[in-house]
Amino acid sequence: MADLFGQGDFGVRLDWGPIGARATGADVSVVVDVLSFSTSVTLAVERGIRVFPYRWRGAQAEEFAAQHDAVLAVGRLEATKDGAVVAPSLSPAALLVCEPIPRLVLPSPNGSTIAAALQQSHSNLAVGCLRNARAVANWLTPALEAGRSIAVIAAGERWSHDDSLRPALEDHLGAGAILSGLVALGYGDELSPEALAAAEIFDAGLSSLGDRIRNCVGGRELISKGFGPDVAVAADLNVSSTVPVLVNGAFESAASDR
Repeated sequence: MADLFGQGDFGVRLDWGPIGARATGADVSVVVDVLSFSTSVTLAVERGIRVFPYRWRGAQAEEFAAQHDAVLAVGRLEATKDGAVVAPSLSPAALLVCEPIPRLVLPSPNGSTIAAALQQSHSNLAVGCLRNARAVANWLTPALEAGRSIAVIAAGERWSHDDSLRPALEDHLGAGAILSGLVALGYGDELSPEALAAAEIFDAGLSSLGDRIRNCVGGRELISKGFGPDVAVAADLNVSSTVPVLVNGAFESAASDR
């Protein structure tokens, strides 16, 4: 028996957060943080911006951005304040219309943290969301045909009182959209039960996907803070052919979709 907790008996796996990402130990990993790291990365890369993930904000992030001749993204709320520094933020809606820049450092407590953790492994790393779910599934097929293992990692959120993982419906649905795509392409037998269940959850809720994203905890939180457009942008299904992949520490468009 292969590694039990890493779902090693299956070619396609699903797990949650940085610990789950490391546990799967897959050859190729896809980070899914729908609201909003992976959606923001997809939009930025689609517009020709190279995106450097970074775990923390603050002085360390500023130094990292300077070292890479990149602009440091500001927080969503920070970007709305009077007198705020003019810079891209983690807001997908803002990234959709902002002036493109060559390089962007994008800190986030979930998606960037997982990406940074996986940089220490030998896993090839991509980013997926609802907007590019079909494109990611298609991009993964050559790896599966070559016998390589796949892990789709739902980022989840963190509870404020103890920083523990809070599974998030939007990320379960985003991961499920990619996994459902793999089932449709004929790879259903490769999926672990965890991965297959995510695909089934997505399929069962497809007709009400927008409502589920808007009304889940993450969607309602953003809407309550005035970021409804971000939720709407993140809920758009299969509107992008861009697959961001990590190359030399930054996300850029996969060669196949350039």
